[in-house]
Amino acid sequence: MKKVKHQQMKPFDLLSEELVFIILDLISPNPSDLKSFSLTCKFFYQVEAKHRRSLKPLRSDYLPRILSRYRNTSDLDLTFCPRVTDYSLSVVGCLSGPTLHSLDLSRSASFSAAGLLRLAVKCANLVEIDLSNATEMRDADAAVLAEARSLQRLKLGRCKMLTDMGIGCIAVGCKRLSTVSLKWCVGVGDLGVALLAVKCCDIRSLDLSYLPITGKCLHDILKLQHLEELLIEGCFGVDDDSLKSLTHDSKSLKKLNASSCQNLTHRGLTSLLSGAGCLQTLDLAHCSSVISLDFASSLKKVSALQSIRLDGCSVTSDGLKAIGTLCSSLKEVSLSKCVTVTDEGLSSLVMKLKDLRKLDITCCRKLSGVSITQIANSCPVLVSLKMESCSLVSREAFWLIGQKCRLLEELDLTDNEIDDEGLKSISSCLSLTSLKLGICLNITDKGPSYVGTCCSNLRELDLYRSVGITDIGISSIAQGCIHLETINISYCQDITDKSLVSLSKCTLLQTFEGRGCPNITSQGLAAIAVRCKRLAKLDLKKCPSINDSGLLALAHFSQNLKQINVSDTAVTDVGLISLANIGCLQNIAVVNSSGLSPSGVAAALLGCGGLRKAKLHASLRTFLPLSLIHHLEARGCAFLWKDNTLQAELDPKYWKLQLEDVVP
Repeated sequence: MKKVKHQQMKPFDLLSEELVFIILDLISPNPSDLKSFSLTCKFFYQVEAKHRRSLKPLRSDYLPRILSRYRNTSDLDLTFCPRVTDYSLSVVGCLSGPTLHSLDLSRSASFSAAGLLRLAVKCANLVEIDLSNATEMRDADAAVLAEARSLQRLKLGRCKMLTDMGIGCIAVGCKRLSTVSLKWCVGVGDLGVALLAVKCCDIRSLDLSYLPITGKCLHDILKLQHLEELLIEGCFGVDDDSLKSLTHDSKSLKKLNASSCQNLTHRGLTSLLSGAGCLQTLDLAHCSSVISLDFASSLKKVSALQSIRLDGCSVTSDGLKAIGTLCSSLKEVSLSKCVTVTDEGLSSLVMKLKDLRKLDITCCRKLSGVSITQIANSCPVLVSLKMESCSLVSREAFWLIGQKCRLLEELDLTDNEIDDEGLKSISSCLSLTSLKLGICLNITDKGPSYVGTCCSNLRELDLYRSVGITDIGISSIAQGCIHLETINISYCQDITDKSLVSLSKCTLLQTFEGRGCPNITSQGLAAIAVRCKRLAKLDLKKCPSINDSGLLALAHFSQNLKQINVSDTAVTDVGLISLANIGCLQNIAVVNSSGLSPSGVAAALLGCGGLRKAKLHASLRTFLPLSLIHHLEARGCAFLWKDNTLQAELDPKYWKLQLEDVVP
């Protein structure tokens, strides 16, 4: 008798496709995990292809193969592909036409109206396209977008050749538009914007920043029944006279950005805000008018305001007091670089804002501990406080922040007088995710040890030029803050490889800035490369002990690296060329590295196919073939030539004193 062969059941056969989809949802944030999963077996390979909806290819050459596999692609991001031809767009239309909803071409070039037309016709369900930075796009190219009848979100930032005619064609064909960005489209004026407002009645978000428009077109814009967000930043033509006769009842408007409108005073603003009773966010940064009592009175109609930004404005104490009285529901206030702000003005503001969540007083150099005391006592639910360069604030005031503002998640204390005792108190803020302590010369290893012990949710730490920090402090951070994603230890000259080995335990690390640390070597860098697989940004400028062995480790292990600076290091041609193995590398800086030759640099640049920016020493410009430079520029790489020479670093304390003499 023949023996019956029993087929052995594979463990994965018991999993349904829906269950595998749930697993893929959980691991999708990590590309390496997703890749490993798909290579486990044929079934997982097939299911992963069905599941994926978003793609971000490194090269446009890969599109036919990638889109043939991932036939359900709905979101396609081509920002890594500087050269996208009409053929590439045809491939996208043919292979992903029915399913494609979103396409990002904001960093791409080399396509024409013919390619856009094929895309618009084939992708009937396309609802979003980003064509920002298409500086050569003209009205004829824009007109073909009118064929994309389903389009709802359109970005045309910096398309400087477009005129009212091109925008008019889009407005007539794409009547479903809800989000439009025309920022820096300097050829578009009142006529084009008015056509857009008349034809596209469903617009909810409109960005007209830096357009040569006047208040004339705002009459039509503010009639839009669904408009929620309007940005007119840098529109110098919008002034009091053009808004004098403006009357509107824009109940849907929630966000208005009128920053850098130099000819807009409180009279024009009063007209602009008169019918915007539901406004929640107002941006008036870098406004030429003084924020006084008269100016603040224009806010009477927007008493429900939740966020206001006055960065760089001249602000009076009476003005701040009036804002606090008229807009007591404010949750976010930004006064960055408002050099006239005083303790009296800020205190009168924050004492009225019991529900304040975010406050930015960066470079408000007249503020002292009086303001910090009032903030701490009045704002118990504060989650973000930025107070860089508030140098008059005493050390004792920082202790109060930790005691009263326990819900803080973001704290910027750059260039302040905080010491270890202040950090001990601040470590009581258990929800802290971002802490910036750059140029804080009074802290030692003891301060970070408190943070490492208590703030386990910390994601970002900046210790730039905080020269009292050594390996002991970094070890405490690495041990307690295992979710750390960004760290800056630049110019902390006592840092050695021990710190890098400690930080390698933070496997989620994405950004490491360690320039000016002479005791860091390739051995420490290798430890980071091996364990921190998500590393995307690396700055090792002026680390003379970094050599080829460190870059070889990066080339092998750091496949997510996008930006690297190895200027003033011991790197040679061998190490630089090895970086070509990193497919997603976009930015590279290598200046004043004596071990490099023109031929080695040329080979490295050619090998890095996705390179978008290269910073090189000016002397190399005469040695690199002009044809090579033109070829790389055609591929989308921009060159920045530097002729600076290596300079000795000043002592941080002396450097800080010099800065204080220069800045008022």
